[in-house]
Amino acid sequence: MSEEVKSEAPGGGGAAAAAKPPAPAPAASAPKGAVVTAGAAPKAAPPSAVPKRPGPTLPKAVQPKAPSGPQPLNINRRTFFSSLGVAWVAFSGAMGAAITAATRFMFPNVLFEPPMSFKGGFPSDYPMGVDERWKEKFGVWIVREEEAIYALSTTCTHLGCTPNWLAAENKFKCPCHGSGFYPSGINFEGPAPRPLERFKIALSDDGQILVDKNAKYQQEKGQWNDPSSFLRFTG
Repeated sequence: MSEEVKSEAPGGGGAAAAAKPPAPAPAASAPKGAVVTAGAAPKAAPPSAVPKRPGPTLPKAVQPKAPSGPQPLNINRRTFFSSLGVAWVAFSGAMGAAITAATRFMFPNVLFEPPMSFKGGFPSDYPMGVDERWKEKFGVWIVREEEAIYALSTTCTHLGCTPNWLAAENKFKCPCHGSGFYPSGINFEGPAPRPLERFKIALSDDGQILVDKNAKYQQEKGQWNDPSSFLRFTG
């Protein structure tokens, strides 16, 4: 029987071992898009295959803002002179008002009233009855009777209107509310509550009639009996 001789590997402890080829080195990871060929270096991807990085975003065009501060006015010549005229008129009006106010301050209003006493001429100048020559200027009627002359007020004793002398009716008639008075001044119709008032009457040094409106005499108070309320007529 033939014996088979088995060769022993050095240091192998007598057991034959089959030689194994070395393991291939792991291939490096190829970039995305590269073609890997066995035994060859990886090829770079074409430029069109490389993704582009986004570039910087350009800002949108910004509209210029209107300036917030005061702007110079665009005034033509006509507008300028028109505005100048208006300003001058306003200035002139203000100056006129100031001058008027100053004038009124320096010269206050004065009511020019008729004098409270006056001379009415001589007694012989008056006929019998009612004389109206001093009605408008002094507010007085001169009434002559047979033995006396007196000065009546032209103010109605109702509400202060001025009665009218009606010679045809021989009476004073107030146009406001219809009060009636005899030539002596006694009230007899309408709402007048009392007779007309008399003023003081006398003779001045030169013989003329002197009427003093500072003194009044009322019939209802018995003042018509005062000698100063009438002038005794002797001629």
